[in-house]
Amino acid sequence: MILPAAFSAFGQKTERRIAVTIDDLPVVSTRKDIKNRQAITRRLLAHIKRAKVPAIGFVNEGKLYTDDKRDEAQVDLLRAWLDAGLELGNHTFSHLSLHDNPLEKYEADILKGEIITKELLAARGMQERFFRHPYLWTGLTMDTKTALGKFLDAHGYRIAPVTIDNSDWIFARAYDNAFDRGDKKLMKQIGAAYVPYMEAKMDYWERQSVRIFGREIDQILLIHANFINSDYFGKLARMLEKRNYKFVSLDDALRDEAYRLPDNFVKRSGISWLHRWALDRGREFLLPDEPKTPDFVLKAAGVSEE
Repeated sequence: MILPAAFSAFGQKTERRIAVTIDDLPVVSTRKDIKNRQAITRRLLAHIKRAKVPAIGFVNEGKLYTDDKRDEAQVDLLRAWLDAGLELGNHTFSHLSLHDNPLEKYEADILKGEIITKELLAARGMQERFFRHPYLWTGLTMDTKTALGKFLDAHGYRIAPVTIDNSDWIFARAYDNAFDRGDKKLMKQIGAAYVPYMEAKMDYWERQSVRIFGREIDQILLIHANFINSDYFGKLARMLEKRNYKFVSLDDALRDEAYRLPDNFVKRSGISWLHRWALDRGREFLLPDEPKTPDFVLKAAGVSEE
């Protein structure tokens, strides 16, 4: 059962803090045309501005090129994020897998993925400060994690962890597929299930935080720059506000002392930092019964399992 919106896992009213991080900028969608990307960006940013969320977007610069040439219409989508007063971070050029490529190739993809973003930020007196691993795959050995950490430090990056992990990308694929088939009824069903699913996830991760720390830490939410969020981020933000969350920047959230703990996870999964820290302490700290994506959404997305 999901706890009352404004109450903590202890059953007491609490003030909560959350940073919203949005991956795969400028847009991830089944439709690649610029008008679709412009519409998704415009609607998503309108929701973010209305809710006064100091979000950060993580960019795949490979999406800023058409036929290997810089496409200013795509770059303008990032300018729109900056015009909204938001921050941008590095998500590699091509959404490369750290687990399936040599570290040198991965590091080169990071540097290739900062060229345009750094230019846009510099024009506004800003710097690129944060890096988000694609798939949340952070390395299969501690040697790889340590080497990449040194590389990121040398290039002025701090890793952007995630505590509120979820499958918004599965909902997004299902939503896109339904739109592409002209199935508006299914789109509404998927949309109607999305925010309740996300609230169930919030409740789970809040309780997982208490299991580890005895308190609710400042949370970091991961979602994506996609069609379903361009339609439903406003409702998602209102749900978070009803749960008594204050929106803070990623920089502010990372001041919570929980984020001083190391990330020692070296398996293939891309999992929440809360689960990484729980596994460090022992499997008894791993909270069971994490909410699952509804079967009909998995079917609509063409995904067999999470």
